[in-house]
Amino acid sequence: MAARFVCELPFGAQVTESGVRFRVWAPGAADIAVALETPAGDRVLPFARRDGGWFELETREAQPGTRYRFQLGDGFRVPDPASRFQPAGVHAASQVVNPKAYAWQNGAWRGRPWEETVLYEAHLGCFSPEGSFDGARRRLDHLVGLGVTALELMPIAAFEGRRNWGYDGVLPFAPAAAYGTPDQLKQLIDEAHGRNLMMFLDVVYNHFGPSGNYLGRYAGGFFTDRHRTPWGDAINFDGADSRPVRDFFIYNALYWLEEFRFDGLRLDAVHAIRDDSRPDILEEIATTVRARLGGERRVHLVLENDNNAARYLARDKAGGIRHYTAQWNDDFHHAAHVAATGEKWGYYQDYVASTPAALARALAEGFVYQGETSAFRQGRRRGEPSAHLPPTAFVAFLQNHDQVGNRAFGERLATLMTKPPCRMLTAILLLAPQIPMLFMGEEWGAQSPFLFFCDFAGELAAAVREGRRREFSHLPAFRDHLMQARIPDPNAAETFDRSRLDWAEPERPDGRECLAFVRRLLALRREAIVPLLAGVDEGRSSHEASEDGAFRVVWRLKDDALLHLVANPTARGVRSLSWILPGRRLYAWPEDFSAGRELRRLPPWSACFALEREMGAS
Repeated sequence: MAARFVCELPFGAQVTESGVRFRVWAPGAADIAVALETPAGDRVLPFARRDGGWFELETREAQPGTRYRFQLGDGFRVPDPASRFQPAGVHAASQVVNPKAYAWQNGAWRGRPWEETVLYEAHLGCFSPEGSFDGARRRLDHLVGLGVTALELMPIAAFEGRRNWGYDGVLPFAPAAAYGTPDQLKQLIDEAHGRNLMMFLDVVYNHFGPSGNYLGRYAGGFFTDRHRTPWGDAINFDGADSRPVRDFFIYNALYWLEEFRFDGLRLDAVHAIRDDSRPDILEEIATTVRARLGGERRVHLVLENDNNAARYLARDKAGGIRHYTAQWNDDFHHAAHVAATGEKWGYYQDYVASTPAALARALAEGFVYQGETSAFRQGRRRGEPSAHLPPTAFVAFLQNHDQVGNRAFGERLATLMTKPPCRMLTAILLLAPQIPMLFMGEEWGAQSPFLFFCDFAGELAAAVREGRRREFSHLPAFRDHLMQARIPDPNAAETFDRSRLDWAEPERPDGRECLAFVRRLLALRREAIVPLLAGVDEGRSSHEASEDGAFRVVWRLKDDALLHLVANPTARGVRSLSWILPGRRLYAWPEDFSAGRELRRLPPWSACFALEREMGAS
């Protein structure tokens, strides 16, 4: 029998045996009503007031498919903040959805162990020619054949217009109608599970987008001026009346995991969440998710956190995950990017003086900045000690939506560097013990850019366009207004169209060769590295860098196996080394580089992995 799943929310529109129950927190409203759209015209039904600013109504006059809005006392109508679907956009009516209507074919799916994870980040609008849930579903076999084990979607919460990165979402429970219906999203996830492929979702809990958020009209307690963020007043996670706000986001995490069966969430930019309470909202989300789902399925929670707060990644005495499974390792990306490109602007300046040592530390210990001062941050200290954490507590990448799309012209690595450094860094990414992530198209060396795009109108569109140009004005190359004017307009349809993947590229000789390279490495990872990661609950590694720019790392993994890496991330050969590379050779780049046991030299852009079993190890 097909399975059916629902997350019972304490707000929004819930289908019941006697109709539909509507519930909303509106402490700033004197009265409020539900305006139903019916064939006979609008039907306005008043809410009953409940304690604590809540309003509730249950009616037989609504059913699945009914469109509705909440009508405030002044007659202004707003969408449901917990809407499950916005078929006509974020300013229009919400639609009642029956979550049990979808019959899951792979309802027995229980997930995969974290150590098996190979992430693939994709933007739904750009990943497939169709730019939809169904389009992504038709590309699942490509991912499985590549060796990827998890597809991670950039945010899909409903946003203004038809085009957006997703970080301007305003209705966090509603999959964007630009990509399809909730059931089409469920079918994508269902069929991914049928292929043994995990599904992850990027969620945004640090702000709402600039257009389509009406909470301030009737629930001002959602926000506080006690804290400021880059987007203005912070979400109220720790002030008076913060309990309903906290529950809104806790249930959002549960909703995606329970009702849509996502295997993991990536929480965007949590360093921008302001919360002085204990436990803070990040801890409460993780504790609740693990209590609700930990015994049922493998669920993985991942952070993006510029603060390098290692405490959220702590393991218990038995090696179990307390809160978060892993964090995106920006430090690895930055050090690798500086080594390969020589770029020094922005945050890259923090990695220029000690690039090989920084890259080695990022691979061995996770964070490069573990409390050291950052020049980019005007001398402030950044990070917490992380060497004690297992390597799987970090997600490593050479590209992602930010690191490509936040460049003025959205250039990918394949257009910024030559083949040797690109191949060397890819080999390190895919064979090191940290969890690797690829950005869509990276597997074939995509040449198409990934640009910043959105779909605003009027004054907001102009503000975003000019703000984008000001963002780069401090760089020497963009101090000239004519150069700033060349930066693509985020609102232009052409900017979005240029960001779509070109699926003809992997059919060309260079694309086929790159694809084969990545497939070989992921097959080797699956065979030789993944079996050594299970049960590794603490970091036990060593690293060093030579004066000439080479470095080596040794990881102690399962059953005391030692994984060795020696690398030269420079364009010059390194000689007069006296390093020993024991054990069985796993892989070397260049592939015709035959390193002996005792390394005397390393050619430019070279890396060699070896696996050693210590005497007495099983």
